[in-house]
Amino acid sequence: MSSVWVSTVSTVRGTIKEKPGFNPSEDAAALRKAIEGIGTTEKTLIDILTQRSNAQRQLICKAYQDATGRTLCDALEGDTNGHFEDILVALITPPAKFDCQEFIQATKGAGTTESILIELFASRSNHQIKAMCDAYLAETGRALIHDLKSEVSGDFEKTLLILAEGKRDESTNVDMAKAKEDAKILYEAGEKTWGTDESKFIDILCHRSVPQLRQTLVEYKSLSGKTLQESIEREVSGRLEEILVAIVKCVKSVPAYLAERLYKSMKGAGTTESTLTRIIVSRSEVDLQDIKAEYKKLFGTSLYSDIESETSGDFCQTLLKICGEDGK
Repeated sequence: MSSVWVSTVSTVRGTIKEKPGFNPSEDAAALRKAIEGIGTTEKTLIDILTQRSNAQRQLICKAYQDATGRTLCDALEGDTNGHFEDILVALITPPAKFDCQEFIQATKGAGTTESILIELFASRSNHQIKAMCDAYLAETGRALIHDLKSEVSGDFEKTLLILAEGKRDESTNVDMAKAKEDAKILYEAGEKTWGTDESKFIDILCHRSVPQLRQTLVEYKSLSGKTLQESIEREVSGRLEEILVAIVKCVKSVPAYLAERLYKSMKGAGTTESTLTRIIVSRSEVDLQDIKAEYKKLFGTSLYSDIESETSGDFCQTLLKICGEDGK
């Protein structure tokens, strides 16, 4: 018996909305036909998987497995390849599990991909970080924090471990006196002294609420004449500098931070498709509208047109469908 989807969630600032009148059995049958027919019909795969919410895709996965006896993930992996396969599999993965898999990817093999760890822990909310840790425990049987300790070291490790606890203050109240006090502590720990007391930067930037830190950035500028980001770039180096700067950027605007990451993934030496996939898919129901707006503001071109010129084939078409035409 086919079931009809009843919407229960309101989308925030994403580009992907729930499909009204959604029927998972119909979608599963269409996907099966596209995959099992002579030659895969990529357009059907793209149209269905980019025009349903993640919650709806989970129901399609269940309907597909009930009907065929194999998972949709296995079917896609057997029938598609390369970056196109990667993005389709990402689309049918629950968000927390997808973050968890990105974490695993960043920490496996020779060398840890620190830039992915920085992006994941600097840009995610407490709730998203806790969900990622739960997914990691379910997937590996180990605590994410425990495994993270073996991958990184020093003050960079200390910063990541605090963020990975997902315990940032979430109060929306701003204590003006505290913001002034924290700005003074940061100034005295960096610009004002010979040598830098990194622990003060780590403590304040990893624990205070986002609204509180926004006010602290204002107070810091009026006290020192420089932005906190400029001071961190002068006073701190290496991976610690990178993660503290990322936190400051995310405090100001997560969409602007991720827009910059997208731009660099396309405009550097060669396109980093995995970064495009991770950000576009993971933010498609969160704030991709805002990321598109920030991208245009920062770089004077649309995210849509840059994706169009920097990627190709079915991978490109999938990204463009997720972004939505209004970004042109």
